[in-house]
Amino acid sequence: MANNLLAGKKGIIFGALDDKSIAWKIAERCVEEGAEITLTNAPVALRFGAINALGEKLNAKIIPADATSMEDLENLFTESMDTLGGKIDFVLHSIGMSLNVRKKRGYTNLNYDFMHKTFDISAMSFHRVMQTIWKLDAINDWGSILALTYIAAQRVFPDYNEMAESKALLESFARSFGYHFGVEKKVRVNTVSQSPTWTTAGSGVKGFEEFFGYADKMSPLGNASADACADYCVTMFSDLTKMVTMQNLYHDGGFSNMGMNPSVLGL
Repeated sequence: MANNLLAGKKGIIFGALDDKSIAWKIAERCVEEGAEITLTNAPVALRFGAINALGEKLNAKIIPADATSMEDLENLFTESMDTLGGKIDFVLHSIGMSLNVRKKRGYTNLNYDFMHKTFDISAMSFHRVMQTIWKLDAINDWGSILALTYIAAQRVFPDYNEMAESKALLESFARSFGYHFGVEKKVRVNTVSQSPTWTTAGSGVKGFEEFFGYADKMSPLGNASADACADYCVTMFSDLTKMVTMQNLYHDGGFSNMGMNPSVLGL
């Protein structure tokens, strides 16, 4: 049910790959709540073609951008402001990729060139996005910047590999840049730590199916779905959360505060 929480707001959504991706669901919900958006992903991801259907459905322009390229990001924000008719109000960063994971290299046998790429794509891109917004003065006062993260930044999940360190760096960027954005521009910056979710990227992690079931049993409310995450992100983009910043917000059915759930042991 729509409540026009984002009526009159303009935003940019990074990372909608296909209809299984969380960013896809968030884009849909933002438009349902009255926002106008542009969509962006890396040129290689756009070749899959699925995002074109989303753009048509939401009447959203698709602007290719490699999030590791400052030139691409500057073009993205400039073109988005031209398309949307002014500064933006919210940004979603939903970007993550590990070549080590894709090539099934274990944590004790990592390729460091791959690791650099992981950090560059999955974490440093968030700093680049925010620095571009800052330099172009591209966001309105009381705007909202969000990035999706995972609890592996705080806990050990061996098969998540060096993506764990990448998410820890991502969350640190949110806190550090959140300070500057808050003091100078009244803009809030947060990360949302989501439950394991059946996305194209997430399901590629070794043992994902088993862990998804484990997390679902551990969490008092069960795993949070992509649709529920979209609802939560809409509230974070809305004026209802104007004083929330520099936080890592767990959206995981309570998993993050659990030690043990008897249901996991079959009791």
